[in-house]
Amino acid sequence: MAEKEFSTYKGKPLVRCGDELYYGSMDERFVIHMQVKTKKTVGDTEIADKVAIQLLCTDPDLSPRKQIVKSSEKTGLYVALDIADVWLERALKA
Repeated sequence: MAEKEFSTYKGKPLVRCGDELYYGSMDERFVIHMQVKTKKTVGDTEIADKVAIQLLCTDPDLSPRKQIVKSSEKTGLYVALDIADVWLERALKA
């Protein structure tokens, strides 16, 4: 069976399901979880307004609360993705 291809951002997988996005590979030690909290309409298009970001440790032995390493809320999906990329890069290098 062929492996499913995911969209990527800066070379890392970006998976979306509704208002939730995951950035990074679950095979790595860390991954980013983003959730669109509010949306606004610009013209005829609905875009993300407030986005919650969490840097998560993928260790299955940790409790869900302890998996959260860092969190923040940003305005706009592109700003959130840029912060997410910096957090993930730094966490994976450490």
